[in-house]
Formats: sequence, C-alpha cells, structure tokens
Amino acid sequence: MRIINFKKIQKLALIRKTVQVFFLGIFVYILWSTTYPLTGKIPPEIIFKADPLIMIATALSERLLLGGLLFCAVLSIAAFIIGRYFCGWICPMGTVIDFIGWFNNAKKLERFKRINLKLRELKFYLLGAIILLALPGVQAAWLFDPIVIISRFVSLNFIPAVTALINGFFIWIIQSSGMYGWLLDIYRDLKVSLLGVNVYFFSHAWMVFLCFLAVSMPALLVLRFWCRLLCPLGALYALFGRHSLLSRNVKGCIFCRRCADICPMAAINQDMAYEKQECILCMKCVYGCPQAATSFSFSKKGGSCGGKPNAENNVKGISRRQLLTLLACGLGAEIFTKKIKTKSRESENIYVIRPPLALKEEEFLNRCVRCGNCMKVCPTNGLQPAFLQAGILGLWTPILVADIGYCEYNCTLCSQVCPTAAIPKVLLKVKQKKKLGIAKIDRGLCLPWAKQKECLVCEEHCPISQKAIKLRKSSFNKQVLLKPYIDEELCIGCGICQAKCPVTPARAVKIFAINSDRG
Repeated sequence: MRIINFKKIQKLALIRKTVQVFFLGIFVYILWSTTYPLTGKIPPEIIFKADPLIMIATALSERLLLGGLLFCAVLSIAAFIIGRYFCGWICPMGTVIDFIGWFNNAKKLERFKRINLKLRELKFYLLGAIILLALPGVQAAWLFDPIVIISRFVSLNFIPAVTALINGFFIWIIQSSGMYGWLLDIYRDLKVSLLGVNVYFFSHAWMVFLCFLAVSMPALLVLRFWCRLLCPLGALYALFGRHSLLSRNVKGCIFCRRCADICPMAAINQDMAYEKQECILCMKCVYGCPQAATSFSFSKKGGSCGGKPNAENNVKGISRRQLLTLLACGLGAEIFTKKIKTKSRESENIYVIRPPLALKEEEFLNRCVRCGNCMKVCPTNGLQPAFLQAGILGLWTPILVADIGYCEYNCTLCSQVCPTAAIPKVLLKVKQKKKLGIAKIDRGLCLPWAKQKECLVCEEHCPISQKAIKLRKSSFNKQVLLKPYIDEELCIGCGICQAKCPVTPARAVKIFAINSDRG
C-alpha cells in the first residue's frame, strides 16, 4: 500500500494545533453560552454525549440505553480506523495539558521515563475499576473523566473569574477616565453578550479548581502525565485504537532515538518499539526525524525500524494475575459500595433539596455526572455543589441552598441542560405544580411571632397564585398584627421565602425535603 509521508506536508502540525484550538473554543463557547435563554444555542449535553466513558458507565450503572451511545459508537469506530485521535486532536483537557507542557523542561522528562513505562497501565486499571463499579450500580466515571473535570472548571471557575475580571476592568477604566460615551456603549453591548453571564458564588469551587490543577499541572514535570498514566477516557480510546488501521512506519532509521525523546506519550520506547495504543497522532516523530524516515499508512503491518519490528502487534493482553486483581477489586468495590449506599441512604436528610423533579436519590447519584451545567445556568445561583450533605457519593451533586437563591417559579433551565436526564426535561406548567419540599416557619425567629414586629416579606414573594404563605390576624397591645403560616397543600418548596427572609444569619423560614416529587 502507498506510504503517506507526512514529512512532505509541513502544515500538518499547524493543522493539528488549529483543530485543537477550534475544539477547545467550541467547548468553552458551548459552556459559556449555557445561560438564559437557551433558544438557538448549541445544547450543552452534546459535550457529554460525545464522551464514551460517561455514556457507558452511566448506561451500565442505570441499566438503560442512552441516546449518546450511538454518537459514541461513531467516535469509537473512528478510533478503530485511525487510532487514539481524540486525545491528540479533540480532547479539551488534552489541549490544555499540551499548552502547559510547552513550559516543560525536556530534561525533566528523562528522569520519569522508566517510571512512566511501568505505571502507564494504571489508566487501564482505573478504567476497569470504573466499569466494575458501574456493574453494582455506582457511576464513578464523573470523578476521573477529563471532559467532566474540565467542564466543572470552566463552568464554576474559569467563566465566573474571566467575566468578573473583564467586567471589573471596564467599570474601572470608565470611572477613572470619565469616558461615558462610546466606551460605555461597548460595555453595554458586552453586558448583553459576552458579559451577560452572571458572576455567581459557588461553594467549594476551590476544590474543583484544585482537582483541575492536579490533572493539568503535572505536565510541567512530565509531558502528558495525566494522559499517559491515569486518564480512563484515554485508556478506553487506547483499547479502541490498539489495532487501528493507521500505523506508523519507519524506513531508513539510524537509531538516533530522536523520536523516542520527543514523543509526549512515550509511545516509542528506547529500543524503538512502537506502542500503537499510546500514540495520539501528534506527528512530532514525523517532523522531528532528521532522516525523514517516519511515515504513517493504512496498513495492517507496521514498517521496520532498522531491522526491528514495531511492537504494535506485540502488546500483551491482560494477564491472569491482572484479571484476578480486577475481579477481586470488583468484588470488594461491590461490598464497599453497598455499605456506602446504606450510609448514604441513612445520611439522606430533610435539608438536602434537589432540583425540581430530580430522579430518586440513588438513581440520581448514578445518573448525575457533576458537570456543573445546572448550577451555572440557575438564574438565582440557588443550585450549589454539595460537599458531604448528601453523603460521600453525593459529592458535587446539585443541591438547592435557599439562603443563597431560590428555585425560580418560571424556570426549567436545569432540566434543559442536564446531559444524562438526572434532572428530566419537564414542561413549565408541570414543574410549577411539583414539590421540592415544604417550608416551615420558626416562630422563635420570625419577627411577627417572636418580636411582634410587622413583616410580610415571605407572603409577598410567594409565587403561588393562591399564596402558600397565608396571614393570620393577631392582637398585640390593642393593635392588629398579621402573622404568617404555611399552607402545606399549596407550598411547593421553591425557597423564595427563605431567600428573601430578612432575619439573619439564621432565616426564620426554611425549606425541608418533605413530600418532594422526585422521579
């Protein structure tokens, strides 16, 4: 078959970088534009429907067929043809890691080379653990999936920080220069477009940021550290692409080992053996070869390298010891997760308010990928990432914190942006009749009840037409005082009464997850 010598196509490296930047830009744009209104914008769930690891793990843990599996099948078929292309050309986390890798001191790479070769099987163990955890019904892919990790970072850290920075800069420059003309017009235009995203507070956002740094910053020491050793999505694509039709060929090699030294994935060993499943098609070996000896072709047989065959067909399968280890881990994981689920059920409390019509708790924990879309799009900032309020398995799942914001009565945005239907899509008129919980008034804190002071804030803000918060006349010092009470039949637990209550720091009215309509 005709050999394709990429050395002649000098623009290929530039094309790859352009494609990487393009997909990273599209990725950020989709998340940035995930705000009110959503009409005419790219649906954010497309990001996760293009993620085989999330789709497979969720489908296994929930025993259902997701629509994204078909799209993932197309991407997987492409990997069977051309190899691990996704990691080197499309993955937004891979692009960020490549950028950080530009500041890597190449000398540091040599010290970690032997360690990398021994530990790069870790990503396959991690992938196996995720699949094994999914079998007893625990979806753990969200914790290690690179698409989810960078999505959380962009939604909860990057966009709020950049928006606040640009917004603050314009305000400062306009006020300090007194330019209230054309510059103010530009600022107003930006406020309805680029800066139209509200700058919100997200609790525990620092943990999301630290998680992102833990994945990306090791590239300063070892190029593509995460991709080589730990990325379970990369491991999945490696399995798809280990016998791909596109192969690396070497003819006329002088054993300078330049390609092995510059390979960011250590896919070329020092003995010049080629590990196809580790190759991300970065083409550095093509352009770095002083003899122009490297090329790629759609051939079943790899070319030779100074008389030594490529190792792409010598990849060892899983050993008996590795299989037994995985099975033992799977059994242990099943026992452990059953205990965790039991504790999680016991830890479920009336203070954990989920988004409207969210699935039943156990199913919700499996289906939710902790992407942060629902929190970012919530117009009141009421949806916040949980820490341990819902147990260990509930980490970073959305909960309504009514002290910060409430569930807007005329909004269904969270259901529209959820990629796995953990928050099912719902019509507004249906959502308005469903309960998130029930409000309770603490008469020891409420101004009319505790201090005999007039306050009608909760009743005035109640969105129910018949008013779920009603007022009862009471006499005090020969004066008529109106005291609020809750009509539990009408209350839907939206939390606006708690959010607007003037009593601080503890609010006199609180929402509890009682009789909530879920699933």
